[in-house]
Amino acid sequence: MGLTASATPIEGLLRVDCDSHRDERGAFTRLFCASELAPLLGERRIVQINQSLTRQAGAVRGLHFQHFPYAEMKLVRCIRGQVWDVVADLRRDSPTFLLWHAEVLSEENRRLLVIPEGCAHGFQVLEEDSEMLYLHTEFYRPEAESGVCHDDPALTIDWPLPVRDLSARDRRHPPITMDFRGLAR
Repeated sequence: MGLTASATPIEGLLRVDCDSHRDERGAFTRLFCASELAPLLGERRIVQINQSLTRQAGAVRGLHFQHFPYAEMKLVRCIRGQVWDVVADLRRDSPTFLLWHAEVLSEENRRLLVIPEGCAHGFQVLEEDSEMLYLHTEFYRPEAESGVCHDDPALTIDWPLPVRDLSARDRRHPPITMDFRGLAR
């Protein structure tokens, strides 16, 4: 059972495909292996695991991040249903600053995204009752949390479905302004 990482167009954002063993009973997939992911995690450790359920197709959660020094690497996967997962690079010193990348994550493809610190993360639900699993390398800190509007003109994310069912918090994220210089470590 191996985990195979591959690069994406965003610097440091990795897609991890997981081998799955299938037989007449069903399937078995390793979701996390500290030794196999050690080259990606470095000195970081998983300190928090969260799960979300989103009922409506078209619903968007995000784009969320935590400011340095509490920025977190996230490992995200869809464990039920299907989502269109988006990562936007907000790192000042990154060659992919203000670019975004999306991947379809589903219970079928069992794909994992490894999202580096300084990137905003969100997703749109493509199938009703989709569930996401998040592994975090930093504890949640309300004073460090922030976000970017799903429809921010600086990013021009092309969501696959009409956007619906945004939380009040996500509707209040300010747009990126001309003087935004990005997140610095």
